[in-house]
Amino acid sequence: MAIRVAGIVGSLREGSLNKALLRAAVELAPAGMEIQIYTRLGDIPPYNDDVFQKGDPEPVADLKAFIGGAGALLIATPEYNYGIPGVLKNAIDWASRPAGKSVLNCKPAAIIGCSPGLGGTIRAQHALRQSFVFTDTHAMLQPEIKIPSAASLFDASGRLTDENTRQHVKRFLEAFVVWIERFKS
Repeated sequence: MAIRVAGIVGSLREGSLNKALLRAAVELAPAGMEIQIYTRLGDIPPYNDDVFQKGDPEPVADLKAFIGGAGALLIATPEYNYGIPGVLKNAIDWASRPAGKSVLNCKPAAIIGCSPGLGGTIRAQHALRQSFVFTDTHAMLQPEIKIPSAASLFDASGRLTDENTRQHVKRFLEAFVVWIERFKS
C-alpha cells in the first residue's frame, strides 16, 4: 500500500527554489511513496478565530482535507527574515484547529528547504518544528535537508540537476519512509 504524502511549499513565487526542491522530491520518491503537492496556499485567508468559530472557509477546508487524507506531511520552506514565511505559518495556524484534534495531530512530517543564501533555511525549519510541538506533529529529526547556495543546483526550468543533491534527497526520502512507519497504528 502506497504512502500518500501531502507536500506543501511555503512560497507563492512561481520560480521558487523550494517549489523546485519539492518537485524533485516527487520525482525521486521511493517506490511505495506518492507525494502530492498542494497548490492553493495563496487562497487561504488570514487566520481569524471569529471566522474559524463560524466554520472553515472553503480554501481552509480544502487544505485540511488534503493534509488529513495523507499519511504524512512534507514541507519545503524558504526562510524569510530568519523565520517561516507568513503564508506557511498562516496555513499551519488554520490546520492546527481545532486544537488537540487537528489534521496535524500525530501526523509524521519532514521538513526540507533550500536558499540562494548561506543559511539554507535552518532558522525557518527550527521555527516550524516549534509550531509542531503545539500540534504534536512528529517531525523527522535526521537526516536534514537545508541546502545553501542552491540556485546553481537547478537548471533554467527548475529541475534539480546536481547529482550529489539528488542522491541526498533520495536518501532523505528513504529515511522518511522509515520514520512514517514508526507512527503507523
